[in-house]
Amino acid sequence: MLPDTITRYLAAHTARDADAAIQWFADDATVTDEGRTHHGADEIHAWLSNGATEYTYTAELIAAHRPDAHTYVATHHLEGDFPGGTVDLDFVFTLDDTDTTITSLAIAPPGKP
Repeated sequence: MLPDTITRYLAAHTARDADAAIQWFADDATVTDEGRTHHGADEIHAWLSNGATEYTYTAELIAAHRPDAHTYVATHHLEGDFPGGTVDLDFVFTLDDTDTTITSLAIAPPGKP
């Protein structure tokens, strides 16, 4: 089971609502996606906004687990008009001590850093 922080972020992300999604991140959070790391609220908001327009895709949560006290992995299956058309991706979330704020998010195929 994923904490409310992550499920609400994922719902906002899926809806392509950058303003709603950004509220779940710490001010000094990081997001790593496609080999690039985005630091802080402004860069993450820009990443959320740009990603919403680059491709059209659907995402289905296919697995979730908690490898340690502050880390959650949500595996999604994506299908869309991006290169390759389908991919499974791990969304690896690190949350703060209260599980209410995302301090880091790394998105990559399963087994990749």
